[in-house]
Order: sequence, then C-alpha cells, then structure tokens
Amino acid sequence: MSRIKQKIWFAAVLLVLLIIIVVQNTLQPPVEFRIFFWTISLSQVILLPLAVLVGFVFGLVVAKLGRGKKS
Repeated sequence: MSRIKQKIWFAAVLLVLLIIIVVQNTLQPPVEFRIFFWTISLSQVILLPLAVLVGFVFGLVVAKLGRGKKS
C-alpha cells in the first residue's frame, strides 16, 4: 500500500472516531470553562470539533517551523 493511501486511511479512521465522539456528546449539558476573566459556556458538539481544529492548526504550524530549521 502506498504511503499516500496509508495517510488517507489514517485520516479517515480519525474522522470516523471524531464523528462518533461528537454524536455521543450531543445530548450532554453545556460545558463552562474560564479563560482569564471570561467564562464561556459551549455545547460539547461545538467544543470538541473546535478543539480538534485548534490542535490541527497548532500541529501544522509546529511542523512548518520544524521543517525550516533542518539544514
């Protein structure tokens, strides 16, 4: 199996797991969290994909910065 197909399968499995987690948490009450002096209340359906997106973007940025330091 080629490397690209492996990456596609891995991404598909992660996506399916994310969808399962989000669907399981649709009926949960909102989650409150505090950032400095703000209190934010969000549904887990919004919070989980948002956390995944932030983590994905952070990983891309770290990967790009790490690639530039190799000589």
